[in-house]
Amino acid sequence: MPDTQDKSPFLRLGQQMQDILGDGGILKEVVQPGEGQPVPRDSSVSIHFSGFLEYSDRPFETTNQLKYPRMMKLGRDVTLYGLELGILTMKKGEFSRFLFLPEYAYGDMGCPPLIPPFATVLYEVQVLDFLDSAQVDEFFTLSLVRTFSSLQEEQNTVPLYKLLNVVDTERSFGNRCFNQSRFEDAKDRYKQALTLLGNREVEGEEEKRSIAAAQLPIYLNLSLTQLRLDRPLKALVYSHKALKIDPKNTKALFRCGQAYLELFEYEKAQDYLMMAQANKPFDTDINNLLRKLAICYNNSLDKEKELCSKMFADFVKK
Repeated sequence: MPDTQDKSPFLRLGQQMQDILGDGGILKEVVQPGEGQPVPRDSSVSIHFSGFLEYSDRPFETTNQLKYPRMMKLGRDVTLYGLELGILTMKKGEFSRFLFLPEYAYGDMGCPPLIPPFATVLYEVQVLDFLDSAQVDEFFTLSLVRTFSSLQEEQNTVPLYKLLNVVDTERSFGNRCFNQSRFEDAKDRYKQALTLLGNREVEGEEEKRSIAAAQLPIYLNLSLTQLRLDRPLKALVYSHKALKIDPKNTKALFRCGQAYLELFEYEKAQDYLMMAQANKPFDTDINNLLRKLAICYNNSLDKEKELCSKMFADFVKK
């Protein structure tokens, strides 16, 4: 037998990898295990990946320069067949290496000028996060084949728990966008979730309470998102909607205080912040904002005094 020193790097690497399909077409090595369940089919995934040719330490494609790689829909956005099959074996947080034979990568044609014909490629993949969006996709597929009225009727026949699952997934997408500072995208996701809830024809008090309970955190999310977008008036709209559902909600009161402060309506800001403080007297964010409010209010009084003094001095001179 030839010595392992004579074998190519990919052949040596493949000897310590797992054959996940049984045909040798996709080999896998887990470098860092993940946790939880494997990525479901039809998920939307956020991954870092780099692709390498043999004898090259520079990737021909990579996402490592991106702080927040975009969510990719399996079956649509992940175009490399082997990569999609490999992702389906991974868990959240996992980092693995894969060797893909040509039939699971770029085939006998390759992808000129980067990928030569019949190339075996190495991919390093890390699953950052994923969302099982199958129900969301199924739900929104209705809008492509039905009129608006028939769509509403169809959505009203869907069990409430399924609607709430779809809404929760949309909100999770929104939260992810928000955490990546993609506030416009987050706003659109939250508003889509509210539209689904608003289209529902509520039957009975219990269903009404369930819908309201689902709307409340989305109103709060939208209020904060509008503040991040420097739109305090719109933030107030969603904060007040949240207060209609829960008049003593501390976050909604706090958001109102934030919005009124940005609008320089100091007395209203103080009213809402004091109500929030009554609920949570030792909350750091509330108390810090009250201190900021006091400083802003005193500064505004000083400016008014200075302006009045100048006006009076001008009047005396005249």
